[in-house]
Amino acid sequence: MQVKRALLSVSDKTGIVELGRALAERDVELVSSGGTAAALAEAGVAVKKVADVTGAPEILGGRVKTLHPKIHGGILADRRKPEHLKELEEQGIGPIDLVVCNLYPFARTVAHPSVTEDDAVEQIDIGGPAMVRAAAKNFLSVAVVVDPGRYAAIIDELAANGDISEETRRHLAREAFAHTACYDAAISSYFASKGDFPQSLLLAGEKVADLRYGENPHQSAAFYQTSAAGLATAEQLHGKELSYNNLLDTDAAWKLVLDLDETAVAIIKHSNPCGVATAASPAEAYGLALACDRTSAFGGIVALNRRCDDATAQQIAQVFTEVVIAPGFEDAALDTLRQKKNLRLLQASPIHRPEFDVRRVSGGLLVQSPDGRDAATEAEVVTETQPTEAQWRDLRFAWVVAKHVKSNAIVLASDGVAVGVGAGQMSRVESTELAARRAGDRAKDTACASDAFFPFRDGLDAAVAAGATAVIQPGGSVRDDEVIAAANEHGIPMVFTGRRHFRH
Repeated sequence: MQVKRALLSVSDKTGIVELGRALAERDVELVSSGGTAAALAEAGVAVKKVADVTGAPEILGGRVKTLHPKIHGGILADRRKPEHLKELEEQGIGPIDLVVCNLYPFARTVAHPSVTEDDAVEQIDIGGPAMVRAAAKNFLSVAVVVDPGRYAAIIDELAANGDISEETRRHLAREAFAHTACYDAAISSYFASKGDFPQSLLLAGEKVADLRYGENPHQSAAFYQTSAAGLATAEQLHGKELSYNNLLDTDAAWKLVLDLDETAVAIIKHSNPCGVATAASPAEAYGLALACDRTSAFGGIVALNRRCDDATAQQIAQVFTEVVIAPGFEDAALDTLRQKKNLRLLQASPIHRPEFDVRRVSGGLLVQSPDGRDAATEAEVVTETQPTEAQWRDLRFAWVVAKHVKSNAIVLASDGVAVGVGAGQMSRVESTELAARRAGDRAKDTACASDAFFPFRDGLDAAVAAGATAVIQPGGSVRDDEVIAAANEHGIPMVFTGRRHFRH
């Protein structure tokens, strides 16, 4: 298929001038609109405006530009059908052989924390998807390009063969339909986040990378981006490629530190925190987090909710670490950490719009609202003894950390530091004993958080035996009275949150 006439209309203008110039050098007539036409004209590339082709001006603030028979007729005409070609001639419509189009940045717009619904609605492209789908439908006659990364290959193919092959057109059409499907899914997800679960759930993503392997070396894997924020858009500043397990653990670490208002550092191993601390500085917080479980921290993931300075970097560099993620890095910190050849450094931003939590089961998906930020601000004291201000601080901190620990979860904390974490045990008593064993002597005078209620008093007794002097838990057991009586017997305060934090 030779290209004699091309329609260029793109939101992402990366490489469009170079493509336009290369097409013009092959005597291809260029038709364009809006900012794309302006960019081409400014670069000295001859271009005809859509309005000059249609004889109709852009209207409604640019909402209607390309929605016209002289555009869509030129795209949709099946060149194999003489009656289509005859009708084009009768209507004075020129065929369009190549459509280059990508869509308004809807996902990037709605990822911004201050976006309004009006802002979002204005980024819903109408003419673009119509042109892309029309060209993709008619791939036997028309080539459609939605990815700027394809421009060079298109230019090379035209230079080598003088045309664009059917095989290429078919591949480009598949990419085009995926492009519009992802776009529609992003719009649907945005509106779904504002209400109840939709009757039809659309999930779509753009591949960020092929991974070396999955959870285990015999499994293949890839990483897809579904939002314009969060880990999927983090910038990797240094280090080798990320693995499947790196990404899972890094996400767990990043979410944990973002739940803490104070300067915080978390160290994650196998999706569980082996160290979490808040302090006056990142360096102090890292030292305290590392002290929680130095053995497990080896080969772990480090997350900071503040800019990483060199004092912190100097400490991190002393321990084998897989990934460091932070909202930013000082130049000196980068210089220090880049001395570790394989250490991955990620600069990331938080997700401001809540996302559905989606997990796959055999033949279907489980979808739930996110387990939102909960600092136990409305916790109810159920014992005779009231917590002190210092105990309240540690109870709230321990409760936030427990949310990020696999169930059954027990966290022992003191002075804004998790000194013992018990995760993933089938028995809550065993989780308590594990947390106490990790804390050792530091378990004395700690706040204990349990992600779900104590079904019997034995779990609370184990926490007190370890050294806990205050307890926070959801409550809701049929034996709450028995557990409350046990706390009163020990003379410690206990608070109920009325909310549990199971994490399976």
